[in-house]
This record gives sequence, C-alpha cells and structure tokens, in this order.
Amino acid sequence: MLLGSIEAGGTKFVCAVGNENYQVKDTITFPTTTPQETLQKASDYFKQFPITAISIASFGPIEIRQTAANYGYITTTPKLGWQNTDFVGFIKQQVNVPIFFTTDVNGSAYGEYVMSLLSNEDIDSLVYYTIGTGVGGGAIIDGKLVGSLGHPEMGHVLLKRHPDDLNFKGVCPYHQDCLEGLVSGPTFEARLGKAGKDVPLTDHVWDIMSYYVAQAVLQVTLILRPDKVVFGGGVTSEAFLQKVRRDFAKMLNGYVEVPDLARYIVMPAIADNGSATVGNFALAKRLLKA
Repeated sequence: MLLGSIEAGGTKFVCAVGNENYQVKDTITFPTTTPQETLQKASDYFKQFPITAISIASFGPIEIRQTAANYGYITTTPKLGWQNTDFVGFIKQQVNVPIFFTTDVNGSAYGEYVMSLLSNEDIDSLVYYTIGTGVGGGAIIDGKLVGSLGHPEMGHVLLKRHPDDLNFKGVCPYHQDCLEGLVSGPTFEARLGKAGKDVPLTDHVWDIMSYYVAQAVLQVTLILRPDKVVFGGGVTSEAFLQKVRRDFAKMLNGYVEVPDLARYIVMPAIADNGSATVGNFALAKRLLKA
C-alpha cells in the first residue's frame, strides 16, 4: 500500500510517497509559485505511483469543515494569488483517491504523536508549534486533532509584553502583540536589522522571545494539559528551548504538575523537518480504515 503526502508551505511544496509503516519511498520538492502551476506539479507527481490515499498539510487559513461550500480551499491567506484556492478539488480531479485535508502544523503534530506511540511513550496528547517565517500550532487530544468550527490559530494568541520590548510594534498586521507578531523569524530583521541566524544566543532579544514563547506554553498547559509540547521551525533550537523552560517554570510557579521540563518542552523527534510527512502518511492511512 502506497500513501501520498503533500506538505504545502508558502515557500515550497514537499510531496512524498510512503508505505503503511511511514517509510518514505520517494519525494520531491519544488517552489510554491502560482496555484495552477504548483498544484499541477503535485498532481503530476502522484500520477506516477499507485497510491491509495493522500493527506494534505497546508499553509492557511484553510476550510476544514466538510459541510462548508468551500471545504478544501485555502481561504484568506496573505500569500498573494492563493486566496480562495480549491486545493482539494484540484488534486481530487486529477488523482481520484480519498484525501485528508488539514493544516501544516496539524500534520506535524500528528506525525510527532505517531512517532511518540511508535517509541512506546505513554502519551495521549501533545501540542506542536512551528516558529519560522510565521508561527502556528496544532494539538492532539486523545489521539484526535483539535478543532471543529475551524483549525486552531495558536500563533495569533495575544501576549503580555516584555518590559524591555514595549516599543516594538510587532510584525503581524492583524494583531501586533500576538505570538507570531513578536517571535516569528521576521521580528529579528524588524528589531535588529539582521537575520535571526546572525543573532547569537547571548543577545538579549532571545530572552525577550523566550518570555513570549513561555507564555504560549503556559496557555496551552493550563487550557489543554497536554503530555508534551513540541517546537519545530527555523527559529527553534535546543539552546533556545532551555531559555523557554526556564521562563515557563517561573511563570507556572508550581501551580500544576507537569513532566520533567526536558521531556515536556522538546524539539521534534522526527529529524529533518519530516514531522508533517509522517503525519500525512498516518492520516492518509486512517482514511482507508474509516
């Protein structure tokens, strides 16, 4: 049995074919250009293989309610040219197999959840954040993706400002003081005039960002009580998460019990940004069992 995965990012698409054991058999990466060109490339790729189902993990916002008239669409995305794109409909018309549709971060969250089960971890839930060009989050509770009216937008929760960051405007055009507006990759350029990769961990800006990320972990801890919180994306590193654990412990102040923080706030278990691909294989496989 072969399964298909589309990880649709604003910069690139990663398409893969794998088996029911979540092993990648073939993959291709290409730039995200126009919807017509990009989705045609994805469709042509899968036509080469006898796949039985596809899961799509896409940048958003997207419409995930199957009862909605525009189910399967990318909706109000800020990415030029991609607003109101019928993603699922395009792929379905050319590759007629069952298709699961979710967000990129939900796909990654599910991949990390599946990997935890395969590693014999005793977990039923997790939250996954990606911090990169944007910030997003997905949650698994009792083995199921969270969200019914729509998918979560965890990158846009509002935060308390760090006292040393009161004059920073924030880069989110909608909310300014939200997680994405304060910690995404573009905030380095906006604050310091240089890319995050050029900012040493000793720079105070990392402490400011840790303060914000720790608040996000505090929120999901107190609202969802997950078994662990996973951080991926280009801004994240183990050294940065050490700062986040420090600030989270101060904020939580022993109020509720959480696991050892080195096991609670963690980097992805799946290497090379492969979480969404594994998650897609698992979600596509689940379609065939429904």
